[in-house]
Amino acid sequence: MDAIGYIRVSTDAQAAEDRFGVDAQKATIQTYANQHGISIIKWIIDEGISGVQDERSDEFNNIVYGDITNPPYQAVVVAKSDRIARDINLYFYFKMLLLKKDIKIISVAEDFGMLGAFSSMLETFTMFVAEQERNNITRRTASGRAIKSEQGGYAGGKAPYGYSSQRGSGKLVINPAEVPLIQRIFYLRDEGCTIKAIVETLGAEGYRTRKGGDFQMSTVQYILANRKTYEGYYKYGKDGEWVKGQHEAILKGDLQ
Repeated sequence: MDAIGYIRVSTDAQAAEDRFGVDAQKATIQTYANQHGISIIKWIIDEGISGVQDERSDEFNNIVYGDITNPPYQAVVVAKSDRIARDINLYFYFKMLLLKKDIKIISVAEDFGMLGAFSSMLETFTMFVAEQERNNITRRTASGRAIKSEQGGYAGGKAPYGYSSQRGSGKLVINPAEVPLIQRIFYLRDEGCTIKAIVETLGAEGYRTRKGGDFQMSTVQYILANRKTYEGYYKYGKDGEWVKGQHEAILKGDLQ
């Protein structure tokens, strides 16, 4: 049987050192494959992928939705079933799509196929437990972020333009390279410019996004909607209250 070995680690820390890291999963899969006459002819590895959000790389999506077929691949082998998904609905959805390609999922830890009539029952129960774990992580994370935000601390996520997330502490710190951009956007807005005019001006003056592209109206609109953040306040979530932030304000006086 020819198969794909699929590896996923949920965080950067896992990728680096814990027992579910890349090397550990690869060794587990390879050992199982050797024992059961399976040839791993392709490896797909997702590093630093969030288990809470069940994010997927383009390569994994290619297994399910793309040109991965049987032949040559008859199975996808994983070290543990929750490497596919912790959400029970997602797991069985992916399984169904792969079965339509005549490709089965083999989980080394559970090895559902060895349990005969009880395999489907245990598989469902195992995925249910994984989903509950995922929900508990989500609740704990949300609670911790809410407490932090009430104190004006950065609750995580992508740092807004003008700031960076300080390594270690996770605090918002000013990104000097992006400060002129923020001040320019608010200056133009205060002068009565439309969002479209602001975008055109930014392009003409050589401002670029973090990825090197042109600014879009939606990005500028988002920046403008967060003026209080740039004035030194912080709010977590749509329904949160604005409080004095722990970060330094960018909009302090006259803009240019």
